[in-house]
Amino acid sequence: MEGYFTQPPGFCEESGRGRVCLTVTDSKASLISRRRVIGGLGAAALPLIIPSRLLGKASPSNQINLLMLGTGRQAFFTNLPTLLGLPEVRIVAVCDVDRKRAEVTKTKIDQTYGNRDCKLFTDWREALEMEGLDAVMNSTPDHWHVITSLAAVEKGLHVSCEKPLTRYLAEGRVLADAVKRKGVVFRTDSECRSHGYMTKAADLAINGYLGKLKRFEVGVPREKGDGFGDPKPMPVPDHLDYEMWLGPAPQAPYTVDRVHPTAHNGRPGWMRILDYGDGIVTNWGTHLLDVASLINGSERSGPISVEGNGSFPPEGSLWNTLVDFELHYQYADGVSLDYKMDVPYLRVEGDEGWIQAHWHSQGGLKASDPKLLRIKLKDSDKRVPTRGDKEDFISAIRNGTKPMADAEIGHRTCSIGQIGHIAIQRGKRLEWDPETERFTNDTDVNTLLTGTYRAPWKL
Repeated sequence: MEGYFTQPPGFCEESGRGRVCLTVTDSKASLISRRRVIGGLGAAALPLIIPSRLLGKASPSNQINLLMLGTGRQAFFTNLPTLLGLPEVRIVAVCDVDRKRAEVTKTKIDQTYGNRDCKLFTDWREALEMEGLDAVMNSTPDHWHVITSLAAVEKGLHVSCEKPLTRYLAEGRVLADAVKRKGVVFRTDSECRSHGYMTKAADLAINGYLGKLKRFEVGVPREKGDGFGDPKPMPVPDHLDYEMWLGPAPQAPYTVDRVHPTAHNGRPGWMRILDYGDGIVTNWGTHLLDVASLINGSERSGPISVEGNGSFPPEGSLWNTLVDFELHYQYADGVSLDYKMDVPYLRVEGDEGWIQAHWHSQGGLKASDPKLLRIKLKDSDKRVPTRGDKEDFISAIRNGTKPMADAEIGHRTCSIGQIGHIAIQRGKRLEWDPETERFTNDTDVNTLLTGTYRAPWKL
């Protein structure tokens, strides 16, 4: 499989899924020599790369220099405030194809630190060449996630990337394998694992208080707002590099409903367009499906079958992602998962009871027996980590440990929604091999696992 970039140098690697080759356009791409290997992610893992200057805890430079890649709504209102509040982190640069957004973000960073040192870039390739960079917070649109994250990983940079991790399923395998080979920290960014209701449900289920697990139920919200977007072409704003925003996606006329409002408020239209993402089925789904997979012990594997139905907007609509769906999955151990549009919640059922955790919706925490909610864990019980997503990322870098949701987990979680989306398009039950990551009863549909890229980008 040819890689994401179009010029040498490159590399190939073997896995149980075949030979993967990647080539890199940027001739400046090289490992940052000041990094050196000092630790590991586990007995069987490759070494973790940690900047040597971070080891001197009394040093004033004992901080992780971080690039904010993408400065949109999620980055500005959620990721930025948390990262600015971490004393171990120094945001040294911002990069966005929307220069106005980048300038607003730079101003906020400079005001917080009391200086004017934050660098501003509009081309991510230039940003990744910045001297002294340690880590990247990747908040780009979904269709850019793997291209930019992979470039950062190849440079030995640690990456926290917004979910859903990939636009196409095949991208996730390439990224997860590259992260493992390079030995960097990679965190799939989702705060759902750290939510109190979710950790309570997970702790009870994992420690057997519900009995043998039998079924999961996951709900996600419908898109907010009416209509299907205004497709009427508009002049491209002077502050937006629209060609770079499109990147590997098909050529299409600019309209604000395709991209995003200049201001940070408002849900961006690209989240509802199939050229850039799968919509709610992966966007919200990767929050709650992640916790279900954690509890089920399948976060590095997946289901063995999927079937379902859903509806799309009228033909020709600009916003064309699913407006409704119901999906059913089976796992090899007999556990089932039902996934639908409703309100955001996770229900875990065992043969001795059930628990239901709501997230960003009314309902709180419910159980088949109120006594379940009053259980205090024993000292010998396992506990799900409760660190916040950004704290988890930084902790993993500083301590040479695994983050709670690495690239493999992020890829596997995203793939649940992706194969469900494909099953809806196919209109039939599909059998899935989580080891080879291929459909087995309809091999023709495997072509949907890999998308097409606009030149000069390739997959």
